[in-house]
Amino acid sequence: MRHTISVLLQNKFGALTRVAGLFSGRGYNIDSLNVAPTHKPDVSRMTIVTRGEDATVEQIVKQLNKLVDVIEVQDFRDHEYVDRELVLVRVRAQAKSRSEVMQITDIFRAKIVDVQPESMTIEITGDEGKVEKFIELMTHFGVLELSRTGKVALPRQ
Repeated sequence: MRHTISVLLQNKFGALTRVAGLFSGRGYNIDSLNVAPTHKPDVSRMTIVTRGEDATVEQIVKQLNKLVDVIEVQDFRDHEYVDRELVLVRVRAQAKSRSEVMQITDIFRAKIVDVQPESMTIEITGDEGKVEKFIELMTHFGVLELSRTGKVALPRQ
C-alpha cells in the first residue's frame, strides 16, 4: 500500500536526518521526499511518500510522533488531502514534431518554459496521474532530461 505522510517539524538542524533515519533504520524506502518551510519560518512541512503495510506504517507514524522537533504527523488516506507535484521535462522537439508537443502541452495545461532549436523544456504541475500520463506521452518524442519535486500535500478541511 502506498502512503503519503505529512510531518510538521521544527526547522532545526538535524530534524530531517532523524526523520529519514527512522525510515532507513526499519528498511523502508522513501519514494519521494519534499521539505520546505511553512508560512511560519521556524516550522517546516515534510511530505513523505512510501510503500508498506498499513500496520507497519502506523507504527512508523507513532514513532515519528515521538521524535524531537516533530510537531504533528498525518498519514493521509484517499480523498483526505490535496496533492501536487512539479515536473520539468526537456523533450526532443524537432521542427516536424514541435507543434504536436505544443498541442499536448496545451491540453495538459502545462507551460513551455524554454525553447531551443532541437528541444523544449516544459513545466507541468498536477496530481500523480496527470503528471505520469504527460510524461508517458512525452516519451514518444524523446525525454532528454527530467526533474521532479516529489509530492507536496495538505489535508482537506
